Formats: sequence, structure tokens, C-alpha cells
Amino acid sequence: MTQPPALANDSGVRQRSVIRRARKLLALLSLASLAFVQSSPVHADVIVGRVIRVIDGDTLLMQANDNLRQSVRIGWIDAPEPAQPYGREAREYLSRLVSGGDVRAECPKLDHRTSVVCKVWARPTDCETCARTIDVGLAQVAGGMAWWHRRYALEQPAEDRARYESAEQAARQGRRGLWAGKNPLPPWEWRRER
Repeated sequence: MTQPPALANDSGVRQRSVIRRARKLLALLSLASLAFVQSSPVHADVIVGRVIRVIDGDTLLMQANDNLRQSVRIGWIDAPEPAQPYGREAREYLSRLVSGGDVRAECPKLDHRTSVVCKVWARPTDCETCARTIDVGLAQVAGGMAWWHRRYALEQPAEDRARYESAEQAARQGRRGLWAGKNPLPPWEWRRER
């Protein structure tokens, strides 16, 4: 038995009405979740462990306390490549900074390879019981062993941006590390020329 045309039509109207309400609800839920995500602080994975190897002036190989190994790029800096002037010195300087035991890496993102990009904290080398209070990236910049990488500045908290910029200016003015040379070539330009 077929339904009268009036009832069949009514059913289609109800169905369209339900679909419209579902779409509106979905749109509201999407907006609410977007507002929540934007108001939430940036999530960062944390790795605590020891440095197995210093690869170069801005990259470490860490072994976490759960025995997993992870390549860690120090965020917001770019150190000279090993074949560049001050490349070896930058690596050695970083080795000294992280030689005080375990480190803590706060990692908000992956880089374009397989490393995580992290803010790395180390203990002072002369105090095994001290907290991890040395921002390794900032120390590399302040020592004239790395550039503050302005390209990624907006990914960095505002107070860190100010510290890194100031540290680089002081290293330049004091002619520390790579700033002692004439016209040091930033690693991103050096890589582009290769």
C-alpha cells in the first residue's frame, strides 16, 4: 500500500529539517572545539633523559628514561654546520653545556626530518644536585655559537623571543664566538649555496 502524496511530502520535509538541525549542531560543536583549542596552552611533549651524543651545535641524540632514543633539535636556533667556520666549536660548546647529567626537553613540534624540536634545559655542569636551569639554546646564542633563528620567532613565547634577541645582540657586540669573524654566513644561507 502506498502512502498518500501529502504524507510522503511531509516525511521529506521532516527529514530535511532534521538534516538542517544536525548541520547547525555540527557547526556549533566545531566552533566550540576551535575556541577551546585556541584558548588552550601549547601542548609540548617532555623528554627527560641523558644525552648520548651531540651531533652538531643544535642537535642532540637523547636516551629518555624509558630507554627510547630520540633525535632532538634545539628550537629557535641555528648553529654553524660542522663544515662551516665555528661548526666544530659550536658542537664542543654544546657538549660542555649538556655534560652535567640528564636534560629535560620540552618538545612542541616535529621538524621536517624525524627530529623533535625542543627547548632543552640542562643542569649547571658544576652541580649534580641542582635543577635544570640552563636554557641550552639561549646559552648557545649568548656564547656566540648559534644564530637566533628569527624565521621561527613567532612559534616562540614572547619572553623567550626578547631574551634570545638580546643575547644575540650582546654576542655580536662582544664579538663572541662566530661573531669574532668577518661577516659570518648563517647556516641556512650556507646550506642554500650547497
